[in-house]
Amino acid sequence: MNSRTSVMVSIVLAMLVASMDTTIMNTTMPIIAKELGGFSLYAWSFASYMITTTVLSPIAGRLSDIFGRKKVFSFGIGLFLIGSLLCGMSQSMIQLVIFRAIQGIGAGFMMPFPAIIAGDLFPVEKRGKIQAFFTAMWGISAVLAPLLGSLFVEYMSWRWIFYVNIPICLLSLLTLLPYKEVYEPKKAAIDYIGAVLFALAISLLLLVTVVKSNQWIYIVIGALVLVVFYMYEKKQVSPLVPLSLVHHQTLKWMNINGFVSCVALFGTSSYIPLFLQNIAHQSVFVSGVALLGASIGWMIAAVPAGKWILQYGYRFLLIIGNLLLVICGLLLALLNEHHGFFYVFFVMFIQGLSFGLTSTVGIIGSQQLAKAHEKGIATSFFMFCRNIGTAIGVTIMGAFLTKAVDFMTGIHHLFLFGFAGSLVALLTSFLIQDEPTTNKKNIAEGKEMIQ
Repeated sequence: MNSRTSVMVSIVLAMLVASMDTTIMNTTMPIIAKELGGFSLYAWSFASYMITTTVLSPIAGRLSDIFGRKKVFSFGIGLFLIGSLLCGMSQSMIQLVIFRAIQGIGAGFMMPFPAIIAGDLFPVEKRGKIQAFFTAMWGISAVLAPLLGSLFVEYMSWRWIFYVNIPICLLSLLTLLPYKEVYEPKKAAIDYIGAVLFALAISLLLLVTVVKSNQWIYIVIGALVLVVFYMYEKKQVSPLVPLSLVHHQTLKWMNINGFVSCVALFGTSSYIPLFLQNIAHQSVFVSGVALLGASIGWMIAAVPAGKWILQYGYRFLLIIGNLLLVICGLLLALLNEHHGFFYVFFVMFIQGLSFGLTSTVGIIGSQQLAKAHEKGIATSFFMFCRNIGTAIGVTIMGAFLTKAVDFMTGIHHLFLFGFAGSLVALLTSFLIQDEPTTNKKNIAEGKEMIQ
């Protein structure tokens, strides 16, 4: 097994456990909470994982620029393994919440690396195909995780939903060993204070998604800390988030577009299964299969995206992707009691085409437009903007659903919000400008980096 193949296997295995872990918890958490007690902490078992994963992803990207991809990625796999073991051994909900946070830190150090390492190893025209392959892992996990969760709960123990991660993580670490890294890290001072300020600000802002009262306090304090973080970073020689990424006109609008589009409609997958189960009277399995439409559309759009960038540039493709998102938002806004599986599957397919195109183009653009020693943080920061957008969008949609007089009214309101958000995302895509680096001569770098 050569170096490139071994790291690809390692990445796929790491992605599989991380994506499966998120999905499998949705189906088994009621049983876990019943056994451990402490239903008041139910939401925190998800929130502790989500917050640490979201906060640590950009920090992991920056550390990989300083220390190299292999060291940081292997650290994340190891920490995820330890977190999984501890979660499986939990004796109370408090322990589970704490151990899920540890697991989330590991996931945060793992999640950016499929995109980062693919950017190191493959030329632009092949990266779309690689990103589509990684996306397939999410599609597989969407079907596999509920089945495994049911199997473990019925015939073994819920603890095995965590223990099953251990051999897969070990195999991921073993297949990472032969990898000969092509990226040469640029040594720099570690911005510890900046990392703490960033983690504190984002954690406070994300707490709004789980606390039940006085959310404005967390918003105000989080925003103030974020301002302090920005002012502090302006004075640093080696900041956690290089300000060149914030001030770069194309990168700035790509990140904003990724954020807005995810606020608008990325949370759809959290609420479409509820519609199918409550209104269309479909089973849990069928409602999960409907989400495969998004995975299929994502892969179809992502595979040729790298080649299309060379032909059409970033701006045109992002406009097309956001137009597809508007179409998806309109179809969701028209959703009613008479629509069933096939309508939903088609809508999710359109959404997959949209996000498959915009996500892949955004990731490649982040890598190509950033400096060589800032590719890690640029890639992970783009993913961070999307993750933050998703967390905010899911929370807003949930508020529409819970405060509505009935279920369908809530569904109608939350998808009207999504449609309005998709229009805003489309407007931001027109503000993105192509760079000289979109021509084939300059951006098809990295060919034959590993023989």
